[in-house]
Parts: sequence; structure tokens; C-alpha cells
Amino acid sequence: MPQALHRLTALAAVELLRKREVTPLELIDAAERRVAELEPVLNALPILCFDRARAHARRLMKDGAAGAVPGFLYGLPIVVKDLTAVADVRWTEGSRVFADRIAARSDIMVERLEANGAIVIAKSNTPEFGAGGTTVNEVFGHTCNPWDTRFTTGGSSGGSAAAVASGEAWLATGSDMAGSIRLPASFCSLVGLRPSPGRVAHGPRPLAFGMLDVDGPIARNVADAALMLDAMAGEHHEDPLSLAAPPVPFLRAALEPVAPRRIAWTPDLGISPLHPEVRQVCSRAVEKFAAFGAAVEEACPDFAEAEQTFQVLRNMQRVGGTMELLERYRDQLSPEIVHYSRRGLSHTAHDIALAELGRSALYQRMAKLFETYDLLVTPTVMVPPFDVGQRHVMEVEGVTLPDFFAWLRLTLAITVTSCPAISVPCGFTAAGLPVGLQLVGKPHGEAALLSAAALFEAQFPYAALLPIDPRARAEPPHSG
Repeated sequence: MPQALHRLTALAAVELLRKREVTPLELIDAAERRVAELEPVLNALPILCFDRARAHARRLMKDGAAGAVPGFLYGLPIVVKDLTAVADVRWTEGSRVFADRIAARSDIMVERLEANGAIVIAKSNTPEFGAGGTTVNEVFGHTCNPWDTRFTTGGSSGGSAAAVASGEAWLATGSDMAGSIRLPASFCSLVGLRPSPGRVAHGPRPLAFGMLDVDGPIARNVADAALMLDAMAGEHHEDPLSLAAPPVPFLRAALEPVAPRRIAWTPDLGISPLHPEVRQVCSRAVEKFAAFGAAVEEACPDFAEAEQTFQVLRNMQRVGGTMELLERYRDQLSPEIVHYSRRGLSHTAHDIALAELGRSALYQRMAKLFETYDLLVTPTVMVPPFDVGQRHVMEVEGVTLPDFFAWLRLTLAITVTSCPAISVPCGFTAAGLPVGLQLVGKPHGEAALLSAAALFEAQFPYAALLPIDPRARAEPPHSG
């Protein structure tokens, strides 16, 4: 069994833990072996905390696990993105400014996960302060995609995605502003959920009322993602936006799914160029919704102003988070951080007012769409994975993109709506590189979204291909 433990789904591993057929220490050992084997190739988990994990496991095993709450994980090892504090563990946020910082307290989200039986074994790589669609920073370097190590995992939760896809961990946390959970999930053939703002309490943070940046699960399949969301969700007095956990666990929605009736499909949200293979794979995949009786119709609200709205709101958030750092450490910060912080400082009250009006108008258009449709479906990313040394995509199908983040239009536009969204694997390019489909649900509608994702996932064998042993070149997908 020890050699096979890393291949278990999170749900299967938790069931073994619950029955005491395996111990948390055995899973930690299995993860450590896998990490030692793969890290020289992937560079997904630059910060390890196995001693802390074993101490936590021994306490959990001594005290016993009541497991009364939905999502109790019984000692399952997980990975936490390095934007998030874990007490007594190095916390760099991918920045040279904080390269040697040790967190004094864990983030609320980590406290809740650990209270619900999760054991943190490592911190995953991220671009500086999460500002990037690829995972590279000046502290730890690039993270490579296990499907082809010449290619990027995407970002900013690319370290988490590579770790889960390769079997270094069963589950990982991610954070998502412009698509930082959904993009790496797409590029690594994983499930990545961006919940509604407030669904997962986090902080305490200086920008406590920010609605762009949320935390969520990265997993190998939909049920595992739902299990982790149950372990993450819930109200907390230090997060003013936090929502109470639902009375029915999210896992039930994934295991006992209810089919959507009508689905709105758009290949480009009306705003995005699209790589031809992404278009082909996603167009073919969306037809699978007919297998459970859903009607698929091409429909989409007006997203014409979504990108500009997002940029202003994002830039303002960057200013709030990095203004003092920009004054003191400008020469140590990445070009992306300097660029967006300076842009934010240049915005006028008129710019900000227009962005807030634009966000509200788009929300209302989405609400109108959901009076007719149960889901909005798009490709997750306009391009497939690209060279690991390339930081940004600036041209797609002859269209020159105006900004570093413009190639994330399909995810950042959905961020503006505040609707929950999930990326699910839907196929591969001819070179064997993963492609994801983005499903967008009604506001606070994670349960219905997970139901639809589970039914869609059941039409494909992609979850069974994981974990994958890293490959040095693209090959047709097969079980690792």
C-alpha cells in the first residue's frame, strides 16, 4: 500500500483515515517520498514543513478525531499556497522583500482547515504577491507543468496545481483574482474552484472588504474539490464578508448531482481571441451536457466593459497592498507589481466610479441571464500551456493584446461578476497538453455548480489519468 498511497483520491484517502486503515503519518511519509522524487523536476513546493506536519499528526492521533463537521479530513496532508500564512512556517509571497519571513499566525483559512483535520506539509510556489498568469519569482524560480516540464503550469496557483497533478499532495489551496485557481487547473488537467466572495473566510487582511481575491480548492476531481470546500467554508468574525456554511454539505452535491436544464455557451464571452485547438476541444466538450438532458444554447451577457472594470479595481487593490512596499523596495519588486501599483495610483475618482458602476451593471446582466439559464460555460483560457520561460501571452491568432493580463480575459471577466466558477478538464491538444472548460454558476450557487461539474466530469476519463509522473516532452495522455 505505501507505494500506492499518493495515487488515492482525497475522498478515498480520507475514508481510509476515518476507518483507521491508514494513519496520517503514513500519508505524510508517502507524500515526502513523492516530493523528494519530483521536486528536482517540478519546483512546485519550495517550502517544506514535514516536521511541523508530523507533530500535528501525532496530536490529532492522540486527541482523536470526532469528525462531526462536514469536510472533516481526519489527518489528510495538504499543500497551502505561499501567499497564505501558516504559523511558524516561511512565508515569502514569492517576494525578495519577504524571502526570510516566518509567519507568526496562520491565516483564518488555514486555521479552519487544520481544525477540520487537514495537515499542512508544504507551501506552494507563486509569482510575487500572486501577480502573474505564470508561476515564477525571483526567490524560487519557475514551476514546471508535469504534463510537459517544458511548459508552464499557469498561475498564480501553479505550484499547488503541479503538486496535486503529480501526486505530491492530495489537495491544495489556491487563491484567485484574475483566474489564479482556474488557469492552473486548466493547464494541469485539474478541477479548480473559485468560490463566491466570502464563501471561504480568510485574513485578517488590511483590505478586508476586497471582493476580487478569494481562496478555494484545487483537486484531481470534483468530489475532492467539494470535500475540501466543506473543510474551508464558514463564517468568521475577522472576515466581514464571510458567509455561513450551508446546511447541506457541498460534497453531497457532487455525489448526488442534479442536472442543469439549460446552459448558455459562449466560446469567447464576446471579448476574446481563441487558440483554434482550445476552440475545437471546448466546443466538442460542451456537447457532452446533452448526455444528461441539458439544452445548450449560445448566449452571453455583454462583457464589453469587463476588462477595463477589472483592471481599475485590480489596480486599486494592488495599490492598497503594495503602496508602502513600492516606496521602500521598488528595486526589489517584479515589473508586474510596479506596473499595476503605479497604474492604480494614477486612477481618478471618475475612473473608480465608472468601474464600480460597470461591476454593478454586469452583475445585473448576469442575474438576468440566470433567470433563463442554470450555467454559463466558456473555455477557461484562450490558449493552451506555453513555454515555461514565457511570462505572458501578448498575441493570440493575430490579435495583439494590450496588457500583461489581457490573455486572462475569460477568467478575469467572470471575477467581476462575483459568481462562483469552476474549471474542469475537457480534453487535450494534439501535443497532449490539457484544456479546461469554465462553468459559471449563479451567485452563491456553489452546490449547483459542483453538481453540474460532477455530471460533466463523469462523461470523461480524465480524472483517472492522475497523478501523472512528470514528462520531459509532450506525449499522448495516459495514466502516470
